Amino acid sequence: MRRAGLLAVLVGLLVALGVAPAWAAPREALTPPAGAPYVGPALDWTSDGAADYADRLGESPSLFAQSVRYPLTDDDELYLRQFVEQATTTGALAVLTLEPTESLGDLTAEDAQRLADELAELTEADDAAFWVRFAPEMNGSWTPWGQQPAAYVDAFRTLADVVHATAPGAAMTWAPAYGAGYPFGTARGEVEGSGPREESALDTDGDGAVTDADDPYAPYWPGPGYVDAVGLSAYHYGLQQDFGANDVPPAGKYEALLSGTEGWSSPTGAGRDFYGTYVTGQDLRMVVQTGAFFAPGDPGADAAQELAVKQGWWRQVFAAAPQFPGIAAVVWLEQERPEAEADDALVDWRATATPELATAFAADLTAAGFTTGAVTTVQDLQSGGTALAQDRARTTTGGGDEMGWIVFCAALALLLFYASGLAGRFLPSWRYPDEHDPRDRRLDLFRGWIIVAVVVTHIEVAGLFSYVTLNAIGAITGAEMFVLLSGVVLGMVYPVAVRRAGAWPAAKAAFRRAGRQYLTALGVVVLVFVLSYVPFIDASVITTFTDRGTGADGSAGAGTVYDLYANAGQLLGYPPPWYAVQQLLLLQMGPWVFNIMGLFVLLSLLVPPLVWLLQRRLWWLVLAVSWGLYVLHAQTDLRVLPSQFEDSFPLLVWQIAFTHGLVVGFYRRQITAALSRVRGKVLVTVLMTAYVGTLVVLWAGSVLHVEPLEGVYDGLYETFYQRTDLQVGRLVDLALVVVVAYAVLTTMWKPVNAAVGWFYTPLGKVSLYVFIVHVFFALAVGNIPGLDRTNPWVGTAVHAVVLALVWLMVRFKVGFRFIPT
Repeated sequence: MRRAGLLAVLVGLLVALGVAPAWAAPREALTPPAGAPYVGPALDWTSDGAADYADRLGESPSLFAQSVRYPLTDDDELYLRQFVEQATTTGALAVLTLEPTESLGDLTAEDAQRLADELAELTEADDAAFWVRFAPEMNGSWTPWGQQPAAYVDAFRTLADVVHATAPGAAMTWAPAYGAGYPFGTARGEVEGSGPREESALDTDGDGAVTDADDPYAPYWPGPGYVDAVGLSAYHYGLQQDFGANDVPPAGKYEALLSGTEGWSSPTGAGRDFYGTYVTGQDLRMVVQTGAFFAPGDPGADAAQELAVKQGWWRQVFAAAPQFPGIAAVVWLEQERPEAEADDALVDWRATATPELATAFAADLTAAGFTTGAVTTVQDLQSGGTALAQDRARTTTGGGDEMGWIVFCAALALLLFYASGLAGRFLPSWRYPDEHDPRDRRLDLFRGWIIVAVVVTHIEVAGLFSYVTLNAIGAITGAEMFVLLSGVVLGMVYPVAVRRAGAWPAAKAAFRRAGRQYLTALGVVVLVFVLSYVPFIDASVITTFTDRGTGADGSAGAGTVYDLYANAGQLLGYPPPWYAVQQLLLLQMGPWVFNIMGLFVLLSLLVPPLVWLLQRRLWWLVLAVSWGLYVLHAQTDLRVLPSQFEDSFPLLVWQIAFTHGLVVGFYRRQITAALSRVRGKVLVTVLMTAYVGTLVVLWAGSVLHVEPLEGVYDGLYETFYQRTDLQVGRLVDLALVVVVAYAVLTTMWKPVNAAVGWFYTPLGKVSLYVFIVHVFFALAVGNIPGLDRTNPWVGTAVHAVVLALVWLMVRFKVGFRFIPT
């Protein structure tokens, strides 16, 4: 409200100084390409939705229309937000109709301000663009606000002033009904008005009576300073308009409606040419709301007749676009409802009611060249998920900082490997003492180290922890190590469960665990959504994601904010639409710091069948299929599920880390024995030295400008080390870090454990618990008032406090009863 008030003052100052305000013209998004109007439906949102309509049509429309009561109540605000969510998920414009529920004279500037604030917020948050149709068909006798021109003009101007000052992205649209039959009377379903009919104002020819010779539009015209666009309700009601019939429209009827020559009972009258007077004459764009009358209950009504009537009309609408270039948008009434013209019988206006209709409509729409598809920024879950993959478009110059850190970390890892060999030879007392213990503390400590890196990465503040984690650790490993270690652990413990309980009981227990993980994932997603409605909590820090410029859109996408809970508001409806429920169940929505959880659920389900194969020594088949799926994704970019994790952690790619971990865990004793022999040690040492040595030579060639090596290094990161697709270099680094970590923790266990084991090991034992609770720490840090995220001292302190609190929660088992560990 404060920001809106300041903006209103600023506009007032500009007007006083003679400067034209920004709302003098509608926002650019509301102006379509020449000869290609926007098009979309006015749906029955109680039983239909944006995604369903797009599925029927075969493409996304460029606009959606909806009616909302005015003044807004809390329920109406929610309804408006849900409508905008649906529109912006496809990048569509919003045609918003306001239907007054109070007398026009009782509408206030405060009512207008509440609406304008909401429009401004939706414009900023969702890149929404609006045509605002205030009290349309105000010249009709069938609306409570009808035929009260003075009161209507006052109410329109009040709203327009506030909207122009607060929400310049919205175009105030004046939209009467087509005037033939004016002043209409009972034929169109006359209702009692919310105010007295203003006879003297309606009698424009001064003959003492209101007839069709009077101007049906002029008394209601608010004036050019208040209107940004005009609209017209121009329907085909059959050949006998007053009663309605399933008649094929005669040629030229639509053009006649626009130019005011269709359906009048007297040959002459004032102001009938709506297009000429208000589009051409006022230099404004036009939004037409239309449809073709079809009563399915009438005798003779069938599919062929329905197609003939509706296609006959929409083809006229499409064909008229070149002749009437001022038409910016066409809204087709996509509803089935009773109509007074048909004695309250059910009328089906829908152009996509059947597959045959939808196919014909889509074909004619494409042939007409109307504008479809996204007009504004697409705010769907797919776009948000794609944005989370922030390395796919990253390019580097001269190898870039990322490649430099990879070389540095690989060289450091090799030195640690050498050091572990020396320690094993000369300091045997440091060695890990419990080789035969089923609970391998080395794994717990290593997993603790990785999960701490995850927490630090997701608590986005500057500082020492961030610098080391994002550059050194993140350069060479990350979430893929967490996935691999999960496979190792399950490869170790699941066969034990099989031996103790049997194959089927162990499998059922594994499936139940996966089920609990899934329910936990749903619970976190829903809880974050609920918290977003708490007044003092700003959940956007984890429910939205800001493009860093390294996603699929490259630097052009930098700064774009994606809503990761698009359509979540639809879940509040009763009953909620199925597509929103489906998106929740498939984990298509959720906080970005938690999106890998869906991957773990699916991988957990694979454990019983994969271990069954391993127990039959079919490890080669498991690995062959795993690599086959990896290559398949590399060639096709195939998505198995629409889930959010598929964009950042594609299942067909990331399974390779898990399956290899599972095989390593299952055969860990054999693998350890083989690599502990002299031949194994020599082989590993040679391979690691060759790999790291090659990286160092390529780096040196680039730095020292040594030909022919200089150009090779430049493309390494983009070609071999992308994280999202786990490219080959990233997989080699994964193996490198695993081998080094095992060697160091085996031969140097006692000093390492004494130094950091007390901290990392407890966290590694319950890494799933830590991963779950860190979501809410990320939310909490994002809501610290006045937090300077760029201050390294402040950021280091924040990370230290968060990690200490997480460790204490683990130490005292806070929430262990209901949070999986």
